Amino acid sequence: MFTKKHSSHPGLKIIIVGCGKVGRNLVEQLSKEGHDITVIDKKAAMVTQMCNMHDVLGIEGNGASHKTLREAGIESADLLIAVTNSDELNLLCCTIASQSGNCATIARVRTPEYSEEINYLREKLGLTMIINPELESAREMAKILYMPSSLEVTLFAHGQAELIKFQIPEGNMLDNLTITELGKKLSSNVLIGAVERGDEVFIPSGNFILKSGDKMSFVASRKAARTFFSSLGLKTKHVTDTMIIGGGRAAYYLANQLLHAGIDVKIIENSRERCEELSILLPKAVIIHGDGTDKELLKEEGIEEADSFVPLTGIDEENIMLTLYAKAVSNAKAITKINRINFNEVIHSLDLGSVVYPKHITAEAIIAYVRAKNASRGSNIETLYHMYDNRVEAIEFDIKEDSAVTNVPFKDIKLKDELLIAFISRNGRIIIPGGQDFIQKGDTVMIITKHTGFTDILDILA
Repeated sequence: MFTKKHSSHPGLKIIIVGCGKVGRNLVEQLSKEGHDITVIDKKAAMVTQMCNMHDVLGIEGNGASHKTLREAGIESADLLIAVTNSDELNLLCCTIASQSGNCATIARVRTPEYSEEINYLREKLGLTMIINPELESAREMAKILYMPSSLEVTLFAHGQAELIKFQIPEGNMLDNLTITELGKKLSSNVLIGAVERGDEVFIPSGNFILKSGDKMSFVASRKAARTFFSSLGLKTKHVTDTMIIGGGRAAYYLANQLLHAGIDVKIIENSRERCEELSILLPKAVIIHGDGTDKELLKEEGIEEADSFVPLTGIDEENIMLTLYAKAVSNAKAITKINRINFNEVIHSLDLGSVVYPKHITAEAIIAYVRAKNASRGSNIETLYHMYDNRVEAIEFDIKEDSAVTNVPFKDIKLKDELLIAFISRNGRIIIPGGQDFIQKGDTVMIITKHTGFTDILDILA
């Protein structure tokens, strides 16, 4: 056993099985938030590295072994998260954990067959959550392709509100407009939540001046978001066709969703065997057997006319090069999937269109669950979303009880700085709040802030 450096303030007792990319990402985030973490991995070097980098306990061993889990303290653990590379091992770890202790369990599961049986597996194995990074990534990509003027689209309030990030184009009417002027000029019911300019991120006040090139995130109901884009002269209709390079799991999930939405899909895949499988799984898609990195093949298959382009090879560098090539020869809406998360600065400096990180999506869902579990009874975290390289958080709270923030107009509440109340969802209606509005018991409320680690709605108070 590798020892912990010192004890942190009380949080949840969490066991993480698997020290791969997602495991590392989770440890980094959760140890920052003051939880008591033990990691398990078969590779001693990985465990040592984690213990050296973070304030955690480490055990070399098999996370599905009852003996190893007992050594890790399963009897008193609050949560076990299994994120090894094997679906079966993750499910087995969680099953043994839920029978050995009284803890919640989360498994990462990627196989499509298992994903179709998520509800059955969760119920029969007693799992709290099953998360599939490729499926979640495909959902993120589909949302962007349905709204191609956006860089990112995140749903809140059970899909009724959208948090949309986009880049202000050169010469757009938003250039040199203050937030207050924007509100007067466009009656669209939207709230500007965050703006990135160069290396800086702002939570803007009314006198903040927008500039072309800014990356801006706004919150609106679905209908209002489209009206807002339309009034800015930006495209609001979904793409008509998509070219996908690589035929792995993420490609299958994405193609499946797009075909259901009536979008034409062409997949270029270099394995003949996988092409045959995809032809059966996706009879409405066009499946091409060939090398998706071959410029001549891409031209032949219509990259120059494609409405959207999504490289989903297993190699980040290939995905990046393919996106840059597509942007050079076409006007296609591009989405780049990136697995490694340690070259953010370089990636940030390239014009890659929308970038999707499966590892972030997985960690996000798990961290939201952990924060909700650690929250007070008065409010609960429904959704958590990290923006602008983790520098801003968007959090949706479910208001279960009356408290110091309910039934008081916002103009009379002293809020922390660098924080905005983005919307209130009440009885299926999205309210973009003004000074006279207030929170009621039963609402869900979304905040956008540069502070991190909020677990309760009362955290917004100064």
